[in-house]
Amino acid sequence: MPTGSRAVELGPQDVEIERLKNGLIYARSPHALGALPATITSLVQHWAKERPDGVFLARRGPDGGWRALTYAQALARIERIAAALLERDLSPARPAAILSGNSIEHLLLAFACMHIGVPVAPISTAYSLISSDFGKLRSILDLLTPGLIFADDGAAYGRAIRTVAPDGAEIVTLAGGGELGATAFAALAADAPEAVAAAHAKVDHETIAKLLFTSGSTGMPKGVINTQRMLCANIVQIAAAMPTLREPQTLVDWLPWNHTFGGNHNVHIALYGGGSLYIDDGRPVPGAFDQTVRNLREIAPTVYFNVPKGFELLAHRLEQDAQLRATFFSRVRFMMYAGASLPQHVWDALERLAIETVGEKIRIVTGLGATETAPSAMFVTRGEVRAGMIGNPVPGCELKLVPNVGKLEMRVRGPNVTPGYWRQPEATVAAFDEEGYYRIGDAIRFVDPDDPQRGFMFDGRVSEDFKLATGTWVGVGNLRGALIAAFAPLVRDAVIAGHDRDDIAAILLLDPDGCRAKFPDVADGAPATLAAHPGLRAALAERLAAFAAASTGSSTRVARAVVLDEAPSIDHGEVTDKGSINQRATLAHRAHLVAELYGERPSDRVIGIK
Repeated sequence: MPTGSRAVELGPQDVEIERLKNGLIYARSPHALGALPATITSLVQHWAKERPDGVFLARRGPDGGWRALTYAQALARIERIAAALLERDLSPARPAAILSGNSIEHLLLAFACMHIGVPVAPISTAYSLISSDFGKLRSILDLLTPGLIFADDGAAYGRAIRTVAPDGAEIVTLAGGGELGATAFAALAADAPEAVAAAHAKVDHETIAKLLFTSGSTGMPKGVINTQRMLCANIVQIAAAMPTLREPQTLVDWLPWNHTFGGNHNVHIALYGGGSLYIDDGRPVPGAFDQTVRNLREIAPTVYFNVPKGFELLAHRLEQDAQLRATFFSRVRFMMYAGASLPQHVWDALERLAIETVGEKIRIVTGLGATETAPSAMFVTRGEVRAGMIGNPVPGCELKLVPNVGKLEMRVRGPNVTPGYWRQPEATVAAFDEEGYYRIGDAIRFVDPDDPQRGFMFDGRVSEDFKLATGTWVGVGNLRGALIAAFAPLVRDAVIAGHDRDDIAAILLLDPDGCRAKFPDVADGAPATLAAHPGLRAALAERLAAFAAASTGSSTRVARAVVLDEAPSIDHGEVTDKGSINQRATLAHRAHLVAELYGERPSDRVIGIK
């Protein structure tokens, strides 16, 4: 593991376990939670005094160079924007909504809102730019009743705004807002330091800071209330797990701020230690990842966060690019993934490349959390870490493990847990049990039942598991992970079917990059083109047969599969803007494919085992 200047200071990871006769298990950290910041934006004030010239935020400008904002500059801009917002009578009843993606202006506006107690709601760009009917955006704005809506590009977001923006909401843009009658972002500036200071003084830990919207897996998105207490407690909890983060860190990060991982976890890590966040306009998708590579060749991160697909693409590019390897591994102290399980072959490749480049492994950290937990509830940092491990609860966070059809359903309580959903009291009541624990919906298990100090493993989503017609339970999360690993690099994701059926089937989502690497003759990466390639179909059939042969029984044996030959639909909730696949929504929308898989005479598209 890293040593010397690359050493990572790690916090304690021990756990107290309480077992009751009825099978309930309680798990908590024996360590007290440290003092919390007064507010998240008080950290900007602190670093503007302590490190006024330190770079807080940077993004490439139109000329390709980095446009940087120091802590002193950021605080001055935040206070001037906050003064302008005070003139606009914004409030929890009339919050601010942000439609566009990560940018310096996005963060300045968000922090200005939080500084004076105005909730801010960053919304997935996909709901405006990809959606064809704006159904989710309409639902969110109807729920919010915003007094101000910001979009950086009025032309790009214009159709969505004209279609669903409520009457009376002020539209603010950086450019292209003429036809919308928009206010220029630069006009959000006023001099009223006494009024801003007075408004900030009224903000406390109970004040709503953000409203973050879920992906809407079982309907329209729900607005998760994020209080100042949640945000302040969670960054202290994260730093308790990894005290290294109390020092200034350099992040190069693309993760969207409408998600808790990017907008809370990563932004606040940069802020907590007085570090720097370089906004990465790339994404882990074909055509956009080149921008990420360009950024990582120039800016050496000290910590690096991504989703599993991003790490898979990065590992591939690190193999090919010596300059990228040298820069990336020169300062990075640990890496962390979230959003899904990291395939073991990607994990192994990252460790091998680090050893080849700098002579030692770079620690990979992981854990478990949710939008409702701000997000971090658990971390694994110590010992030998492998894919699927999630560690033990952070200080101040308590777990309740409830026996549920052979698994342990996890529930969470602590200062980092949401008080509920915005303007949805029924959903709030349903989300908590009689002791006030949030029902996170995940199952976990001990790494070693005889040694709880080794922590926990992820054991799937309780809501996704189902029974076969034989009464055998199928653990979807573990099976899905194993299936993706067996089909790597051809398959990006899989949807597992088989509820009340005799056997299991799968809908496969292909990985265009992986498929074209194996089959260079493929004309393009379109799902329909890939699905029709005979060599690829033969390879999938071979992998499916091998997977079935290695299965331990009907709960792990996939009998047939079909390739999804079109992109999953964001309007139907099949995919999030981070690319995560929603199992339940896909099965509902693709009922015809499920019927095809189980037909008496399967079509030619169905790949089966003999």
